[in-house]
Amino acid sequence: MSSLSRELVFLILQFLDEEKFKETVHKLEQESGFFFNMKHFEDQVQAGEWDEVEKYLCGFTKVEDNRYSMKIFFEIRKQKYLEALDRHDRAKAVEILVKDLKVFASFNEELFKEITQLLTLENFRQNEQLSKYGDTKSARNIMLMELKKLIEANPLFRDKLTFPPFKNSRLRTLINQSLNWQHQLCKNPRPNPDIKTLFTDHTCAPNNGARAPPPTNSPIVGPIPKPAGGFPPIGAHSPFQPVVSPSSAIAGWMSGTNPSLPHAAVAAAPPNLVQPPAVAAQYLKHPRTPTSAPGMDYQSADTEHLMKRIRTGQSDEVSFSGATHPPNIYSQDDLPRAVVRSLSQGSNVMSMDFHPQQQTILLVGTNVGEIGIWEVGSRERLAHKPFKVWDVSACSMPLQTALMKDATISVNRCIWGPDGSILGVAFSKHIVQIYMYSPTGELRQHLEIDAHIGGVNDIAFAHPNKQLCVVTCGDDKTIKVWDAVAGRRQYIFEGHEAPVYSVCPHYKENIQFIFSTAIDGKIKAWLYDCLGSRVDYDAPGLWCTTMSYSADGTRLFSCGTSKEGDSHLVEWNESEGAIKRTYSGFRKRSLGVVQFDTTRNRFLAAGDEFMIKFWDMDNTNLLTTADADGGLPASPRLRFNKEGSLLAVTTSDNGIKILANSDGQRLVRMLESRTFEGSRGPSEPINPKPPIVNALGPVGNVSTALASPLDRPDRISPQVSLGSLGPMDSSRTADVKPRVTEDVDKVKSWRLSDIVDSAQLKALRLPDPITTGKVVRLIYTNSGLAVLALASNAVHKLWKWQRTERNPSGKSTASVVPQLWQPTNGTLMTNDVSDANPVEESAACIALSKNDSYVMSASGGKVSLFNMMTFKVMTTFMNPPPAATFLAFHPQDNNIIAIGMEDNTIQIYNVRIDEVKTKLKGHQKRITGLAFSQTLNILVSSAADAQLCVWSTDGWEKRKSRFIQAPAGRPGPLAGETKVQFHNDQIHLLVVHESQIGVFDSKLDCLRSWSPRDALSAPISSAIYSCDGLLVYTGFCDGAVGVFDADSLRLRCRIAPSAYIPPSPASSSSVCPLVIAAHPSEPNQIALGMSDGTVHVVEPSDAEPKWGGPPPQENGNLPSIPSNSALNSQSSEQPPR
Repeated sequence: MSSLSRELVFLILQFLDEEKFKETVHKLEQESGFFFNMKHFEDQVQAGEWDEVEKYLCGFTKVEDNRYSMKIFFEIRKQKYLEALDRHDRAKAVEILVKDLKVFASFNEELFKEITQLLTLENFRQNEQLSKYGDTKSARNIMLMELKKLIEANPLFRDKLTFPPFKNSRLRTLINQSLNWQHQLCKNPRPNPDIKTLFTDHTCAPNNGARAPPPTNSPIVGPIPKPAGGFPPIGAHSPFQPVVSPSSAIAGWMSGTNPSLPHAAVAAAPPNLVQPPAVAAQYLKHPRTPTSAPGMDYQSADTEHLMKRIRTGQSDEVSFSGATHPPNIYSQDDLPRAVVRSLSQGSNVMSMDFHPQQQTILLVGTNVGEIGIWEVGSRERLAHKPFKVWDVSACSMPLQTALMKDATISVNRCIWGPDGSILGVAFSKHIVQIYMYSPTGELRQHLEIDAHIGGVNDIAFAHPNKQLCVVTCGDDKTIKVWDAVAGRRQYIFEGHEAPVYSVCPHYKENIQFIFSTAIDGKIKAWLYDCLGSRVDYDAPGLWCTTMSYSADGTRLFSCGTSKEGDSHLVEWNESEGAIKRTYSGFRKRSLGVVQFDTTRNRFLAAGDEFMIKFWDMDNTNLLTTADADGGLPASPRLRFNKEGSLLAVTTSDNGIKILANSDGQRLVRMLESRTFEGSRGPSEPINPKPPIVNALGPVGNVSTALASPLDRPDRISPQVSLGSLGPMDSSRTADVKPRVTEDVDKVKSWRLSDIVDSAQLKALRLPDPITTGKVVRLIYTNSGLAVLALASNAVHKLWKWQRTERNPSGKSTASVVPQLWQPTNGTLMTNDVSDANPVEESAACIALSKNDSYVMSASGGKVSLFNMMTFKVMTTFMNPPPAATFLAFHPQDNNIIAIGMEDNTIQIYNVRIDEVKTKLKGHQKRITGLAFSQTLNILVSSAADAQLCVWSTDGWEKRKSRFIQAPAGRPGPLAGETKVQFHNDQIHLLVVHESQIGVFDSKLDCLRSWSPRDALSAPISSAIYSCDGLLVYTGFCDGAVGVFDADSLRLRCRIAPSAYIPPSPASSSSVCPLVIAAHPSEPNQIALGMSDGTVHVVEPSDAEPKWGGPPPQENGNLPSIPSNSALNSQSSEQPPR
């Protein structure tokens, strides 16, 4: 349908509404699908007219269209089902279940089962998740709020929620104008024509009098009464636009415009003071994502603070549109223009990036898929990796097909992570590879992600929710966010209508967002909330565009080239989403897509016309150019190092030239002289000054996505930066060696944190009126909202945190006291016990389902499956003897459980069919630990014989076994309870024994280990990885807790029992943590299950939000002896050979 025909439908809708043809209006809305009348939809929902509600919705979307649509229909049908149950109309409920809800079973079978189980309850409010269900009216209103958010987020509704802005009675006005025009064309116009039909053109009958003058454009049809009702005012149902602080980079972009309207349709209020609807404001306080998305609460406290500032109009608001930047004081000598190095890569260089700390380390990716790492000072290539798919079997069929048809592949983008310990590579076909990098130049494979269908066009690192993530975009028109530790997809952003060319993550005032550009020239911005893009603007040139922030994160630039070859380098006014200045100096027709970079809040550089062009950020005129002694391609790629002292530029002969300013030349000469002096390995990192806030600024797609280093001490490398020598003048060159010595002295004087007082951390003893026995098993729920303990008397205890003003997320915290939860019937969740063995002496085990609905547990008797909502036993199995000693769910099938037994065997049990599939034999004593690796398709078992075994999950055959070795000074062989846990990378294995903690690889080779000594000399009772895999928490039998760096097993922090155990006359000095649980999303929070039956939640203080500091490094190796005499010799040991 043409746009004019579409507009005619809107005119007819307005006319029908004014004439009170209500049913016809809504029928036309539904059949045309042009305008979704939210008010009509609300009325239908509140009236419970469910058939009409679905019929109206079906004019705009179907159940299977996308996940938002599916969730909309599910919520409506679930409410209809609950209302039938509430009326005790079970026949109707069963009909709804079979007819309406069954369709969702194929998408979420577990959820459908839970809904079906509601039929068995006398009152469905007995289900914990529905315990707060009120009356029908309030339930419909709550659901309606959720539906509105889903509809507003659904891209199918994006242009259909706002009625176009035009005056009342517009159709009548057009008819009047047409009749007036017809009347003016009459041969014998009458002064007061009598209009009797619209079916034919108007003409006046001839008369005998003189011709009267034609009338003016007065209404002919007659006066138009002002309608009593009318359509909703414009914008009444426009998509909800979250309001962000005006100082946020996209504040004006998001709040100043409505993306569903043309660009000119700007809100009447000042762009930074747009008031959201009340519901939207409430939503900002407690944001929720659709259930299909990862369930993360997004920065609610920060957003609420920003909302308050906007609502009250406080004077501390900042608008970057009015911000002035101090004029740049510079000399052209500050620009790196002298060629100091020429490197031969051997193939066409597609992407480059300097290391964020070691200023002369350059990462390079080429058109044949290879990556290399150069030390440009010494001209040494530290690493070289040709393209290879690491695991072809894990690749999707489209990727395998693409590689079969054409094996050639190119690097589209390569980039360093925030601290230089990780790097990412995006390829022209489907995949992203993530490597770990050591200062010695070694590259270790970390993650391979089949990220996009087609090419992956850009990659960046970001820190949403304080977790390192990888952001990618591709030919499939999507942006995706991946967990950088395990490679799980966390978000997918859809809305571009063309392949996405680049991404630029950034943050302002703790609001994290991503700018993206597509090859149709569209710029969009996204918050990490799955609610669609907040910006829809056109980039100059309407083709390939990249965006980057200045080093301090306050100024936004973009550079792009049109299909015709016109290039545009501009600075954006962030508050208004408009171009602030356009830089001149490009040739009329560029011969390729122009690449650019920024440096040190001062200069812009772009490759064009076989040269490098430089601009002062505050001046639109070209500052100067450099041809790098010739040999550059038409549009060379280029990259500054962090300090701006070096500039890498590609050459037409498959090489790289390094340009330097005077500081860069001194830096390169110093490294060169060290090379001739016979220095071994890569140059030492030198750091005459500590890292500064946003020190990664010049690296466009990385720097601005990072939290301030001052806020993230765990991300600040104690290494020092070569590039920091940049600002030296010649008189200071001799100071280099003394300053290095001085910095090494600082490393040697580093002290471990020893927390001995309760004021140094936050600790909470969980309320428990009856403490008996000891805590033998302890876990957090997967949602992080509760802690579940199993005591030695076979009784489970569940503590839940409630959503409050102090704790809006409802997640566990040491700052808020939780509730010891029990169902209303007072049922205790108690395991079956065996008459043969005293319960206190029986081995206990526990495992939780992924959705937190069921817990499987045993305490020497039968294994019980409990419903976590009702505490009722769903089933029991595995009648002893032998008793179960450890439980682990199969990662790919919740119906398959590995059960470690007291008789030294492992039983692979299918719960659904109540059958033992196979028995694994290989241990000599009872099983004490089981861990699955989904990546390697293996099961690792440990037992009281201190033996580790590896089993294939494909055929359950035994691959390898090994006994752990006794540490130096301890007689062997070892015996006793041994636990295992896989790291997030699913490759490295944490092994825990009272004599040691160790990190093993999949071949059971011990990579590093640590054994108790000095201030932590007591036997180890428990250990576990933090949720991000960066820490290892270790409990000791004297009550102390050690916090170790996971990579090196270096001690970061010791927590004395006096810091978290409240003093009391009854307390015993022998109380210790028997088990440690790590929070699933807060890496610095742990729960301790104690030998006296208590449970403590412990986290760092507000003043020091992380445990200790990262151990210092020398040449990539950690110092062997810290100077703290109380905690000396806490280094990890190399495994015995």
